[in-house]
Amino acid sequence: MPTGEEMVERIEANDAQLFWGFFEGCDPDAVADLLHPDYRMIHDLGGLPASSADQMIQSARKQCARRAPGGDAEGYKNRRLLVPGSRTIKKLGSWGALEEAHHTFLEWRGQDIGWVQTGGGRYLHIWQWMPDEERFRLLESLSIDHGPAPAYPPEGLEKD
Repeated sequence: MPTGEEMVERIEANDAQLFWGFFEGCDPDAVADLLHPDYRMIHDLGGLPASSADQMIQSARKQCARRAPGGDAEGYKNRRLLVPGSRTIKKLGSWGALEEAHHTFLEWRGQDIGWVQTGGGRYLHIWQWMPDEERFRLLESLSIDHGPAPAYPPEGLEKD
């Protein structure tokens, strides 16, 4: 299992690919192999939305189909952004790593408005090293501390 900077670089690359596939890129099949078959997600607002990799991918496919032409959410776009400086990655024995970070969520509101921050949260990912594959796969996600977007500019700091 890679350690140090190589471990961090691999997990950061996986993280970027994973969230692109589930959010802005809306292509869950492109990132399906990042998930461990026994993947599980726990969400503070949604409970246990996925108890397997297959269930997570199937759910994401349905959401992406809704955004496609003719879908009931046609044209909907959202984006996830990592909060700079918030990520830590720690080795877990010789079998994996723990990634923890904060992120924000944005929605596209059209040319006149652009991207609008709609909320944020924190996540912890357990990445398991797969020796036969020589890569990390996401085993478990804990998605917590979700909340609305803070007011901007902060109250009391508006310019007249």
